[in-house]
Amino acid sequence: MRFVFLLGILFSGAAYAQDSAMASVVIHKDPRLDSLIKVQIRINELTTRDSRRNQPGFRIQVANSTDRTQVFAIKTRIYQQYPELKPYLVYQPPYYKLNVGNFKTPEEAQPYIEKLTKYFPSGVYLIHDIIEVNPSNP
Repeated sequence: MRFVFLLGILFSGAAYAQDSAMASVVIHKDPRLDSLIKVQIRINELTTRDSRRNQPGFRIQVANSTDRTQVFAIKTRIYQQYPELKPYLVYQPPYYKLNVGNFKTPEEAQPYIEKLTKYFPSGVYLIHDIIEVNPSNP
């Protein structure tokens, strides 16, 4: 009984395949789909804008300490001495780390490393990080 059933399915599938090979397919597209696609493009533009503002780069690590007040004092000093360098405070228990700047290349950071080493002789390091970039300034 099963054999007859399988033969029936097999022959009906073969007949369907022959009929569909001779027929053509016509697709009717609703014109509202184009407007939906445009809306989705705008949504994608807005939601991915932040990810395009971030890219791999370099920052300068100025402080790495368990003393929170010491790191905040260094952050204040950075604000006063180098207002163009944006400080980033990272807390990785038990350490507070202060990183500054958004540099695309190590060469771009080198002048600041030399200046900051004079103020913080205990150690200034260049580190890999995800930096913020201004999309209008490539």
